[in-house]
Amino acid sequence: MGPNRSYTIESLDTGLRLMQLFLAHDTLTVSEAAELLSVGRSTAHRVLSTLEGRGFAIRDFSGRGYSAGPELVRLGRPAGFGPAVRERLAAVLEDAVLRTGETVQCAALSGDRIIVTDGRESPRPVRVMPEPGSTHPAHATSGGKLLLSRMTPEQVCALYPREELPAATPDTLVSRSALLAELQEIRSLGHALSRGESVRGMNTVAVPLTGSSWRDRLALMASAPADRGDDAALAHLAGELRSSAALLETD
Repeated sequence: MGPNRSYTIESLDTGLRLMQLFLAHDTLTVSEAAELLSVGRSTAHRVLSTLEGRGFAIRDFSGRGYSAGPELVRLGRPAGFGPAVRERLAAVLEDAVLRTGETVQCAALSGDRIIVTDGRESPRPVRVMPEPGSTHPAHATSGGKLLLSRMTPEQVCALYPREELPAATPDTLVSRSALLAELQEIRSLGHALSRGESVRGMNTVAVPLTGSSWRDRLALMASAPADRGDDAALAHLAGELRSSAALLETD
């Protein structure tokens, strides 16, 4: 049911529709926003500037494109909690725990933290326990860094306005510069690692799950005790996780 036009504030309606567009588009130019909203470029520019001023949109370094700002990222409902999504992911998690032999979990980004949406426990005697519903600093986890790498550098800087980052362990990245450098490497590798950065003695690796925009992307993570989670083992786990993640693409 559409809005009652008698009570609609046109400028507010345009702003809300533009925010909805950011839920499905990583970036928008003024021209693209104007076309999708069926408004003039000047109107689109004014609305984008207003959203930018309130933190709901940010401009990229070129000044030509806009992305969802930190306030909108915080408001966006994380993916992975709906029953239909959980049902689809169940097969991926079951396959992943069989392939890896390690505890596997799905995580969504919510602001500067991740939320574990579901998981499966490793059958090994010494194992990491899954923690559905738990939250962790995104910059300290493999899943968080993987999801941050899918955002633009401008979005990451907006989420982390300070250079200093809080440390969860002595191995956590504690500067935004170091985080941005690692995110660039993750974009090239296609997977992310965390070596004792969130919990001492626990190493994790994460790969992406299919999602059309920042809002509905998830990370698939495998966690192992550090004594069996060296770099070679984590690289092998990444390959197995990719095979499991591919099940979504053929679903």
